[in-house]
Amino acid sequence: MSNQNGCQCLILAGGLATRLRLLTENIPKAMVLVEGKPFIEYQISLLKEFGITDIVLCIGHKGKMIKDYFKDGSNLGVRITYSYEETQLGTGGAIRNAIDILNDNFIVLYGDAYLNIDYRKIIDFTEKDKCQALLTVFKNEGNFDTSNVLFKDKKFVLYDKDNPTPDMKYIDYGMSILSKSIIAEYIPSDTVYDLADCYNQLSKSNQLVGYEVKERFYEIGSFSGLEEFKSYIKAKS
Repeated sequence: MSNQNGCQCLILAGGLATRLRLLTENIPKAMVLVEGKPFIEYQISLLKEFGITDIVLCIGHKGKMIKDYFKDGSNLGVRITYSYEETQLGTGGAIRNAIDILNDNFIVLYGDAYLNIDYRKIIDFTEKDKCQALLTVFKNEGNFDTSNVLFKDKKFVLYDKDNPTPDMKYIDYGMSILSKSIIAEYIPSDTVYDLADCYNQLSKSNQLVGYEVKERFYEIGSFSGLEEFKSYIKAKS
């Protein structure tokens, strides 16, 4: 990612959205409408504001609807490539499945999270630090979800989603920058694998760099989160 136009972002958009089943019985979660536009369109438009126009969408559950709507992305001024999961592979498995179309380094976002942050600043930090795996963190104090990150003196001590401890005050913010070599080394191919397990292993081997952000995140993984995001968009317009 040596320049702004060369940045690539992978968005995980193949989940089943079990908590939004009333809305997602016939559409993928990424296509849930907010003020007349699919949620994922807000993500893509925000990325474009920072010059990130090379987008990889990992799709699975009803993914054809996403592909039929966005096509190659040219209508939004971006280039979209698709990676399709025949069966659910988990967040890590979905990235591994897309490895042949990934750049050496790339951003990872979840398809149900809107992160209004300075992507350029984080990319520059990654390039300066020459890190192979960076994860953004937010001082959560257990407010939005269970805190799962031990982050002290601007350093990653431990990421453990399965075994959180009281001294964990931070949460995985939902944006990472990873290298293709890290994915090839830590995530097996054609296997169901959670990206959280990769983060856990990287943190234990001191290969995961943390970057603290201050801006709150929005997510549509729940009805309450969806309503919060709708209010946020209405307030901006």
